[in-house]
Amino acid sequence: MSQSFKKEDYVRAVPEKYEFIPKNIIKVSDALYEYMLDIGTSEPEHMKALRLETQKNSQCVMQSPVDQGQFMSLLVKLLGAKKILEVGIFTGYSTLWMADALPEDGKIIACDLSEEWTSLGRKYWEKAKVDHKVDLRIAPAEVTLKDLKATGHQETFDIAFIDADKSNQSVYFEQALDLVRSGGLIIIDNVLWDSKVIDPSYQDIDTNGIRELNESLKHDDRVDVCILAMGDGVTLARKK
Repeated sequence: MSQSFKKEDYVRAVPEKYEFIPKNIIKVSDALYEYMLDIGTSEPEHMKALRLETQKNSQCVMQSPVDQGQFMSLLVKLLGAKKILEVGIFTGYSTLWMADALPEDGKIIACDLSEEWTSLGRKYWEKAKVDHKVDLRIAPAEVTLKDLKATGHQETFDIAFIDADKSNQSVYFEQALDLVRSGGLIIIDNVLWDSKVIDPSYQDIDTNGIRELNESLKHDDRVDVCILAMGDGVTLARKK
């Protein structure tokens, strides 16, 4: 690093766990985030069009941000993925990023409950000419995942992306772990939950569902785990 830091640039943590942990070195202002997007992302027109149309939806906060979409696209390419499981797709923006990164014979099995929201995604998948890579299953995700396990899909997926109802995060993770191959990746969204996970005044079913999975992954020797402060918090769990 070109810049040096003094000990006073650090704050104390729990002594028996860490000697010290760094303060936030870079505070990402809106202007800095805009700069990062400008130089670090390249959003194709069909993805931009889907994102902008989704923003008209009252639930648009559920859409993945641009940098997260491009990050997942890069992960697909780095892993050489050909088979992806997506649990919860909203309007299919993240689906589009990943489908675009897949080879022509690649496939995403996408699980969702809403015909209305996913119909918007279908339109843009077709415009981008990747609709043949997307196998959309409209049904409760738990039912679809059980069916996949029962029909020979265990340990065949390269990547699983979990972004559905938060109260069932642990259920989806366990099912995804059975379906992803050794060395494959499980991506879990919203793990920081707008900071509610560290606020004890929030005891709703969704917040507690996220806390439960976060805490269990800390001690799970079946996976290698990394949490990123991207979007609303993203966990990467590599199956050993």
